[in-house]
Order: sequence, then C-alpha cells, then structure tokens
Amino acid sequence: MNIARDLPPAIFANENAVALKAFFGITQLWGLSTEQERTLLGVPLATFYRWKRDKDGKLSRDHLERISYVLGIYKALHILLPNNAAADSWLKKLNNAPLFSGRTALDKLMVGRVVDLADVRRYLDAARGG
Repeated sequence: MNIARDLPPAIFANENAVALKAFFGITQLWGLSTEQERTLLGVPLATFYRWKRDKDGKLSRDHLERISYVLGIYKALHILLPNNAAADSWLKKLNNAPLFSGRTALDKLMVGRVVDLADVRRYLDAARGG
C-alpha cells in the first residue's frame, strides 16, 4: 500500500502552502533579501516570485528538504539562544567555528547547496547536544 498515492492531491497542495508560508515567515524574521531567499530555495526567479506572491506552489522533494532544514535551523537557534533577537540575528554573525572559518553561517548557506543547509543544521543540533 502506498499511502501517498492514495491521498488526495489537495493534501499535498496544503502541505506546500504551509511549507512556503513558514519559509517566508522565517526568512523575513532573519532579514534575508529576495536573492538570499531564492538561493536557499534553489529555484529560478520566475518560480520564486510566484511562490512568494501566492505562498503556494508545487514543491519538489528537494524544495521540501531545503525548507525542512530552514525550519530545523530556526528551531535550533530559538532553543540555543536566550531571546528572539539573538536567535534571528545569529546567521549574520561572524563565527570562528571550523565549519564557518570566521565567516557567517549565512555565507555558508549562500553557496546554495542542500548539504550546506544540512551542515548548519547538524552544527546547531550538536551544539544543543542532540
């Protein structure tokens, strides 16, 4: 039995809308530019603007994975840091950890690869002890 095959397409459409709303809400709190948001999502410009305007769209597994990492990074920061302002500004702070080599986490994420999102998420999870 393939549960995903048996579910109505509307369920996936709703999941995509929720994911995009969460993504754009977080990137707004982080103060990211349109180009930074687009790089995190890994989408062409026209698709990006449609998704941002409609807060809906057909997301691939890659896009859902990217958004999932952003959600995990956001959650980890809000667990680790003492207040919302500190958590939401962390990505733009210089970091001497070997993963960042004196640059910011955002610099690492702007390479645009899923593995960089995963690396930052793992770094934060390790800092949480998880």
